Amino acid sequence: MSDMISVEEFRSQAAAWLAANLEPAEEGGGRRIRGVDHYTRGSVVPERALQKKLYEAGYAGIAIAKEYGGQGLTPAHESAFLSEAADYRMPDFGVLGGTTFGVCLNTMLVHGTPQFLARHVPPILAGDRLVVQFFSEPGAGSDLAGVTTRADRDGDNWVLNGSKIWSSGAYYADWGMCLARTDWDQPKHRGLTWFAVPCDAKGLTIEEIKEINGDTEFCQEFFDDVMIGDEDRIGDVNEGWRVSQTMLVFERGAGRPSGASGPITPGELAPDLVAMAHHLGRTDDPEVRQLIAEAHTNYFAQRQLSARIAGLLRKDPGNSGVAAYGKLAAGTFGPRRGKIGMRIGRAGALAWDPGDRDGMEASLNYLNSRVQSIAGGTNEVQRNGIAERALGLPREPSFDLHRPFREVVRESGGEWKPPTA
Repeated sequence: MSDMISVEEFRSQAAAWLAANLEPAEEGGGRRIRGVDHYTRGSVVPERALQKKLYEAGYAGIAIAKEYGGQGLTPAHESAFLSEAADYRMPDFGVLGGTTFGVCLNTMLVHGTPQFLARHVPPILAGDRLVVQFFSEPGAGSDLAGVTTRADRDGDNWVLNGSKIWSSGAYYADWGMCLARTDWDQPKHRGLTWFAVPCDAKGLTIEEIKEINGDTEFCQEFFDDVMIGDEDRIGDVNEGWRVSQTMLVFERGAGRPSGASGPITPGELAPDLVAMAHHLGRTDDPEVRQLIAEAHTNYFAQRQLSARIAGLLRKDPGNSGVAAYGKLAAGTFGPRRGKIGMRIGRAGALAWDPGDRDGMEASLNYLNSRVQSIAGGTNEVQRNGIAERALGLPREPSFDLHRPFREVVRESGGEWKPPTA
């Protein structure tokens, strides 16, 4: 550690490299509107090239061990780089950027074997491998432990059969992290195992789902005798629920680098709402001013809460229940902000001129505002998690908690087929 570059020297070197090699960020951050800007395999080709440029210069995986393609530095070095990079155009992989680098990669680093990490982490850092979550199923959403996609052992391989759904960005992903049931005689929270699966694997079909906003971000997958090697298993056999808990902590926004150092400031005043108020001539309306202030205050409070949760988890990584507070805040403030946009925009948020991206944003934000209250665990699930895991209140009664999952499926009228020999 004594020969490690200081954070300030690293920051200075990064600032010089960024200025010489990257383009400034577009005004307004080059904001893309969900439901309008559709990502494709073709559209992310330049983003992959930009990610590889960062990787080859040593600015991807800054806090990841060198043996896995990183730089072996500290989270403070990573935060310093992200702070300097805030004014430059960085790779934009859409929803897959979050699942790849924010969720799946971090989960792999916690649970993957050294051999697994050496094979998978470098291509992820280089932008050659975007990773989607194969988590929820048509019959297992909020009750994620109820998955029935099966993985049967076949020598040194596993054979996957079943279906996954609501997999964001699967249609342009390269690999997926898939939760499957490997032991039907265990209770539902046991007998689960995670696997890394190539999206072009034989027997894997990915179908896009049309959404209310016109986009097709969500997908459903069908696994028909998909064979993968045991070397692509993530974590121990039948210990997948432990891996799931790690994944959910990252999915709910805890433990990620913030990109900034020092105290969190309130920041710019709700720029999209202010722009809408100006466009409609409502900047002097007391109701509009109060609504903008409310949205701004909620956003600031949510950022402060996220920082507090991240601090708690750094001190006690096993206290994963606190991550539910951040997810619940996002699921509560998101719908409220969607309504605020509609109240400010009124008719202007319901009809707009062709090509007016700003005009359509309030309407699309409203349509998407319930995402955080459902995706990654509903608000109700978060409240249960806070009650039971953070506050120590008694669990709700459950008839299937300690019974073999095979019996639970049979008694619920589901179809269960014994593993192949």
